[in-house]
Formats: sequence, C-alpha cells, structure tokens
Amino acid sequence: MSTFVLDTLAYTDTLKAGGFSPQQAETQSRALAEILDRQMATKAEIADHESNLRRDLREVELRLDARIRETELKLDARIREIELKLETKLAETKADLTRWVIGAGFLQTTIVVGVLLKVAKLV
Repeated sequence: MSTFVLDTLAYTDTLKAGGFSPQQAETQSRALAEILDRQMATKAEIADHESNLRRDLREVELRLDARIRETELKLDARIREIELKLETKLAETKADLTRWVIGAGFLQTTIVVGVLLKVAKLV
C-alpha cells in the first residue's frame, strides 16, 4: 500500500538498548514495519483521495445549485400566481367599494331631494 521505509535495524538496536531481547526486538521491529506498510498512506494516495473528494464535492455543489435554481423558479411562479390572485381580489374589492360609494351617493341625493321637496311643500 505504501512505500514508507522504517529503519528496522536502528529500531531493533534501540529496543535492544532498552532491555528487549534480540528476538523480542526483531519481532517487534518486523511487526511494526508490517503495520506501517499496511496502514500508512503515501502522498500519492492522499492526493488521489483529495482529488476524488474535490470531484465529489463539486458534483454535490452542482446538484445543489441546480436544485436551488429549480426551487427559485417554482417559488417565482408561485409568487406570481399569488400576486395575480391578489390583484384580482383588489380589483373586485375596488369594484364593490365603487358600487357602495355610488349607491350611498344616490341615497344621499334622494334623501336631500326628498327633504327639499318636503320643505318646499311646507312653505
């Protein structure tokens, strides 16, 4: 997997100097070298993983951008639909209000004319 190099001879010598028997030191040295060789990643492997992650992140970003644009379009359409309904309701309300004002004006005019006629007959 990796090309990490462990100076097993120097490591063995260090273990021996620390009180390990030669057999224990050599076994420990080989075991550590195997573990490091199997589990250590090389710079190339790390770079490859980084490249894959960057590519994956870019794909996710593009998908999210597309979904955001899609959502924005849906929201714009929905907002326009609501605006049209609101404009229709406002126009209906304005027409109703105009009818009421005109009706109230006719009623006031009728009352004023009626009062004037009644006052004119009294005089």
